[in-house]
Order: sequence, then C-alpha cells, then structure tokens
Amino acid sequence: MPATLAAIFVYPVKSAAGIALDAVELDAFGPRHDRRWLVVDPAGRFMTQRRHPRLALIQPTLGPDTLVLDAPGMPRLTLPLHPPAAAVERVRIWSDDVDAQTAGDEAAHWVSTFLGTPCRLVHMPDSSMRRVSLRYGRPGDRVAFADAYPLLLLSAESLDALNARLAEPLPVNRFRPNLVIRGVGEPHAEDRWRRIRVGSVELEVVKPCARCVITTIDQAAARRAGKEPLRTLATYRRGPKGGVLFGMNAIHRTRGTLRVGDTVEVLAEVR
Repeated sequence: MPATLAAIFVYPVKSAAGIALDAVELDAFGPRHDRRWLVVDPAGRFMTQRRHPRLALIQPTLGPDTLVLDAPGMPRLTLPLHPPAAAVERVRIWSDDVDAQTAGDEAAHWVSTFLGTPCRLVHMPDSSMRRVSLRYGRPGDRVAFADAYPLLLLSAESLDALNARLAEPLPVNRFRPNLVIRGVGEPHAEDRWRRIRVGSVELEVVKPCARCVITTIDQAAARRAGKEPLRTLATYRRGPKGGVLFGMNAIHRTRGTLRVGDTVEVLAEVR
C-alpha cells in the first residue's frame, strides 16, 4: 500500500489551536491562511505558548470571508479573512523584522483581555516578504509567521513509535504538524526524504524539526503537563547539536491543493 496523506492542519493564529481540514490550497507562503496572524506584545515582539500557554485555548474557525476566534469566557470575535489595507508596522519574530498590519483595536482588546497582558493581533499581508534561510531554501522562498518554514510534516508511524514508549500516549496536536502521512513503512522514514510528491504537489524536505517546550503543554488545558515527550525523545532522537528532533520541515516547490487521502510518493532520499 502506498503512503497517503492522513491529516491536514492549519493554524491561522500562531500558537493558537489548529484546524483539521480535508483539503488545503498552497499559496506563496504555504498552506493558505496558515499562521498569517500573530499576537505581539506592545514592542511588536511575537508571543507564543512558550510563555503564554493560554494561546492554546484560542480556537479559530475559517469562514468563506471571516476568521472567527473563540476562547473560554470570551465573546466571539469575528475578523475579515482578508483585512482591509492598514498602516504597515514592523514586528519581530525570532530574528526577523517583518511587515504586518494591525487587526484593529477590538482584536487587541480581545487578546489582551484573554491573555491577561497588553498585546495585539497583527496580520501578514500578501506584500510582506519573510524569507526562508538560504541555508535550506532558495531565493524567493517565503514563510508567514511559522517558526521558519512553510510546512511541517510528520509520519503517523513516528508518533506511534513515540507513544509506544510513553506511559500516556500523546495526541498529534502536541506537535502541531501541517501534514500527517501514514504508510511510510517504518518510524522516522521521513528523516531520509529530500523530495516527495503529495497528490500533484512537490515538496522539498529540507531539515529536521527541533522540538521545544510547547510539546509539553497540554493543548486542552493550556498548562505544562510534565517533561514528556521531550524526556523520552531525548533518549533516542537527540540531534547533533543536542536538541531533540521530531518531524521534518518542508518547502513546497509547486502550487496546488493537498487533500486527505492523496498518495505520497518519495522522489528522492538521502543516500
């Protein structure tokens, strides 16, 4: 049986909850609407679950023309999916200074109230250019507010192998992948991939994903749940620089639509 695309997730607001989709179009930034919104502090620096785990409780919903945000104890917030033109400001994500547009005062009040700290919501317009590192990408490769690359993929077999080592199995949402692929033959087969075709779309698999403390946060409770899975991953997935590796970053080399059930073909592997 060939490997297939088993699940698709997008995360419209960085570090907020994900959305499972049956299909997603790939645009210049990656999966359409993925991490195009970002919560920033008053100085314009990005905020994530690493310091603000309550972000996990913000549940986005994509409508035909709207982004809807729900969170416990909060009124529903509805925003235009394609925000009107607004003044551009510079915000910082990791070491990148990026053009962004404010999502407005209502959105700023909403996220500030829920997170309990002054902050605001910004959107990356189509005109913004955040480049992927040329160490792994090509000139012109772009990414929105994802950590570094347009796509993160993970095989179901890798997650199954990790869960077999844990006292309590973890859901896939701890790892926040865009694509989950099943039928790869063995755990971590994706480590060897360099080019794959998913349906009609070609992806370049560029580097392993080093995992952080967000994997230890219970996404339903928005709190640190202990040292797993990092403690167990460190016993068999430690990288050359000391971090733990799980899943692979990828860059799409063609546009198109990915659909759950698409066949996944490995075009090139590390020799």
